[in-house]
Amino acid sequence: MNMTNIPFGTVNWSAIAPVEKSAQAGQAFWRTQQFGDLRVRMVEYTPGYVSDHWCVKGHILLCLEGELLTELKDGRTFTLKPGMSYQVADNAEPHRSTSSLGAKLFIVD
Repeated sequence: MNMTNIPFGTVNWSAIAPVEKSAQAGQAFWRTQQFGDLRVRMVEYTPGYVSDHWCVKGHILLCLEGELLTELKDGRTFTLKPGMSYQVADNAEPHRSTSSLGAKLFIVD
């Protein structure tokens, strides 16, 4: 990743209106900033959240609050708790997530 043409700035995430995204169950709310090709998000999943799709987008994801269970299409599962992260490349390993407790995430993709 080459980050260019992004001037220094700060983001007050609480001032960005959340946008609800689709889910099989529960709700997902995204607060998004775009910097050229770089998308940066603060994402909140309500308790009982279940993704409605397999994702092939690459991410660097940090769990800030709650707990996130991520399943890879090959059957492996990973649980993230606050302070844990994962990274995956574009089109590398399809993944989907659930959160029985709810979660707050910081995601760069």
